[in-house]
Amino acid sequence: MTSSPDAQIAVVTTTVGDAAAVHRLASGAVQARLAACVQVEAITSHYVWQGVQQAEAEWRLVCKTLLSAAPALRDWLRAQHPYEVPQLLTHAVQAEQDYVQWVAQQVDPASIAGPGQAPR
Repeated sequence: MTSSPDAQIAVVTTTVGDAAAVHRLASGAVQARLAACVQVEAITSHYVWQGVQQAEAEWRLVCKTLLSAAPALRDWLRAQHPYEVPQLLTHAVQAEQDYVQWVAQQVDPASIAGPGQAPR
């Protein structure tokens, strides 16, 4: 059986600088059912912060969720994030229908807060 890549999900990425934060954010997003899966990648980031060139080890979190859940996931990540200015990027990506269905089963629509409500 072949499935067609005719459905979309959202991929939300962020970075953190320590192992405790990456574990807390990754497991928390899945536990809150705002993300179906969070992958963690070790990276090195080069950037300028407050006028000083930086090169630091970081961890990238790649969160897979529903398009409709992406705003709530970003809000949750922003509230939990240790950085003053966190990177929060969202991409809509094509995915195989069976994977999209699995993501939909993992993300709880009740977790998606409406205006003025906090995600659980």
